[in-house]
Amino acid sequence: MTLPDVRPAVPVEPAAMRALVGDAVARGARRQWAIDDLDWAALRPERLTDTDRSAVRFLTFIEDHIPGYLTYFLELFPVTAHEGSIEDFCFNREYFRFLIAWAYDEERHAAALTRYQIDAGITDPDKLLVELATEGAKKFELPYEHPVQAFTYALVQEKATQLFYQRFKEVVTEPVLRDLLTRLARDEARHFAFYTNHVGEYVTRHGLAATVPDIKDVLGTFRMPLADTLKGYWRWSLKVADAAAYDHTEAYDAVVRLVTGFASSRGDASAADLAEFVDRLRGIAPGSPR
Repeated sequence: MTLPDVRPAVPVEPAAMRALVGDAVARGARRQWAIDDLDWAALRPERLTDTDRSAVRFLTFIEDHIPGYLTYFLELFPVTAHEGSIEDFCFNREYFRFLIAWAYDEERHAAALTRYQIDAGITDPDKLLVELATEGAKKFELPYEHPVQAFTYALVQEKATQLFYQRFKEVVTEPVLRDLLTRLARDEARHFAFYTNHVGEYVTRHGLAATVPDIKDVLGTFRMPLADTLKGYWRWSLKVADAAAYDHTEAYDAVVRLVTGFASSRGDASAADLAEFVDRLRGIAPGSPR
């Protein structure tokens, strides 16, 4: 990925970003949980189906790639050796506060899923260590240059992950996994809420006309993390999604609702255009609800 040489205007005013991040970080701190909060003594591995085990392995790879995700955002919004304006740095510095809190959540997700695999006898710990390292060493990239594209991608990805955890819980009977999925979904819902507010602030500052084309580009090219690097990703992901009756394009509705809120108050046709665009995407996406 080639990062842009010239960045556009500061995505969100630093003061507004400080308020958004402050609220998100404080809410996260109030709702923290620890891996030891799970009742590991209640684990019943015999209740896991082969599909359950496969899904847990798949999710562990996704969550464990947090160093790659964090590196991507820190490179796109640097807080060291910064060459932009002071206002730009202030925005990046505030965003950094959120990214660190978010990364802590995601690292806990990875650690909890890793422990679950080991305690449930899904895999050998030494084998898992090597498998995760093999995938973790691969670089995470997104084909986007504009800040709102990175934010929109994160919004959709957090919502899609939240939805999957909720759907997966509906078909799982093992009690510890059900508890874990509930906790993961709640964290992802908080992350999604932050990015919804974040993109909303971006639209407020830059307007729908400048924003919707970039949003459409993200939705039209969206791939879940590791889609291009994890071996056997597509076959694996489709099998897991089918078992949970899940489709990631459901997360696109959150973006449509966000744009609709702005368009309705301004008499803008962007919402209808975006909704039609999403509908066309679903018509060609494998496994999409029609």
